[in-house]
Amino acid sequence: MAINLELKIKVDSFRKIKKLLRKTNAEFRGTLRQKDIYFSINSKGLLKLRRQNGNYELIYYNRNEGKGKRFSYYNVINLKGKQVEETLKKLGRVETIIEKTRELYYLKDTRIHLDKVKSLGKFVELETLVISTKSEAASRFAFVIEALELDYQNQIRKSYKNLIKE
Repeated sequence: MAINLELKIKVDSFRKIKKLLRKTNAEFRGTLRQKDIYFSINSKGLLKLRRQNGNYELIYYNRNEGKGKRFSYYNVINLKGKQVEETLKKLGRVETIIEKTRELYYLKDTRIHLDKVKSLGKFVELETLVISTKSEAASRFAFVIEALELDYQNQIRKSYKNLIKE
């Protein structure tokens, strides 16, 4: 399984973050239209089908939503076909559907998401990929948090699925 270190913070505006992203020379990778369909599963973690700009990924992940660093262990399977969404809906119970527009940036092997989530608002998410060690990833993660002037204490330790259910 791949591992990310994650952070999610709700914001009122992306203006300051975008200015800091330009200052750090973060690489803009595009705007993504995403629909995440979360399924009920019989194990720990979350399973979602993501439709992103016409492509499909099945994503399973499990992360620490308690105290400490928010490491996420995940697998991604790319799916093709005309009936992907309809077929998977027949296999399991849909819990929640999240729709969002995501601006994607990269800095220090960290995916920076500026998300506009339908019915929830605006969020900044960081996903720092663990390449060698968790300690090394935590160092890059801290660099990005500081560069973007994010308040780590204001993080939200829930998935969009759990936020929408509240």
